[in-house]
Amino acid sequence: MAIEKKPWSGRFQKPTAPNVEKFTSSIHYDQRLYSYDIEGSIAHATMLAEQGIIAKAEAQKIVLALKNILTDIAKGKIKFNASDEDIHMAIERELISRIGEAGGKLHTARSRNDQIVLDVRLFLRTEIKGILALVNDLQIQLIKLAKSEIKTIMPGYTHMQKAQPVLLSHYFLAFGEMFARDTQRLNDCKNRLNILPLGAAALAGTSLPIDRKRTAKILNFPAISKNSMDTVADRDFIAEFIFAASLVMMHLSRFCEDLILWSSDEFGFVEISDAYTTGSSIMPQKKNPDIAELIRGKTARVYGDLFAIMTILKGLPMTYNRDLQEDKEPLFDAVDTVKDCLAIFAEMIKHTKFNAAKMYLAAQGGFSTATDVAEYLVEKGLPFRRAHEIVGNIVAYCLKNKKELENLTLKEYQKFYDGFTDDIQKKIKLENVVNSRKHTGGTAKAAVLERIREFEKSSSKI
Repeated sequence: MAIEKKPWSGRFQKPTAPNVEKFTSSIHYDQRLYSYDIEGSIAHATMLAEQGIIAKAEAQKIVLALKNILTDIAKGKIKFNASDEDIHMAIERELISRIGEAGGKLHTARSRNDQIVLDVRLFLRTEIKGILALVNDLQIQLIKLAKSEIKTIMPGYTHMQKAQPVLLSHYFLAFGEMFARDTQRLNDCKNRLNILPLGAAALAGTSLPIDRKRTAKILNFPAISKNSMDTVADRDFIAEFIFAASLVMMHLSRFCEDLILWSSDEFGFVEISDAYTTGSSIMPQKKNPDIAELIRGKTARVYGDLFAIMTILKGLPMTYNRDLQEDKEPLFDAVDTVKDCLAIFAEMIKHTKFNAAKMYLAAQGGFSTATDVAEYLVEKGLPFRRAHEIVGNIVAYCLKNKKELENLTLKEYQKFYDGFTDDIQKKIKLENVVNSRKHTGGTAKAAVLERIREFEKSSSKI
């Protein structure tokens, strides 16, 4: 039986078993890295020729052929199979079939170990840029909603119990803050991964006179890796990205949780467009917030991707191990999932109506202005703990007599503390309660509008 010719077959006396070939192949998913693999190979060939490691004529043949292969893959003219093992070998095989022995010189001074790290860094650098654009689009949508709903008052909740009234705009900007931090994390991750790994070779570098700075310049990397073993051994930049993606998904999931609750009859705060909801196969009346629910569910997928990459890395001896082949599927899944969810969430929220009247009515209940009554007493000179106790007694009285704070007469207030005066009713009017929080970070209209202006300035710079 003839030995199948593999790039590494020199010391092997038997061909690879078909089931081993299938089991070890990654071409079915890492083929999506083809453009980055070719981009890196063109830069590498250019550097090799400039350093005199290969002839310039050979480099020209390699580069031209690689560009043609790139075009042909994009057009679907090249088919991959399991015997190619991975995208590197598939492209090298195609290159050699087109230009002969010169194609075999492309792999000079590099290994698949540093080659794949390069591909993934190039891929992730591009994908993070796209994800940042999607987060920015969502931020812009939240700013628009905050401006259009600047007069809408809603109940704020803690422990899922009505707590204090806030502006709906303030709620939107709360998520704006979360996504702003996500943007910072993604940018930090992009900066840390934007380092050239090529030149580390298998693990120790190469004795050939390569110029890593030149390769970095061609590929627009601002820095090169400083330790060849670390370069091929770690995937912390992937773990960091998936962690950042997990937080994006967590923030989307929490937003979706509120929308799911608010769209129920029990709340009635929002109406999600028919175009972004689905119905029931058995109950004709149903309108289900399936998009929001799926985003909430897909968050678990990205968490799983994070757990997968961390588990892959946790016990690996130095340096490269084949386990690292398993890093790409969770990475690709995290990238695809967060992009899809960001895009469809921004569209869904754009087509969601908020019921201001229902929110205002809800904000009036649940004694949401009780803290303001206590702060009113503090302004009268009482210690807060004493004021807290008095208002707690007032709330107990209201519950017993089925009244709200705004329905109490001045005499009823004075039963609990004789320092109450006529201005108490003005103090606990919802609009006044909201606008009294005018400090930085507060829910007052003036504070919210100022934060909107700050967000608009920062988003315009992206």
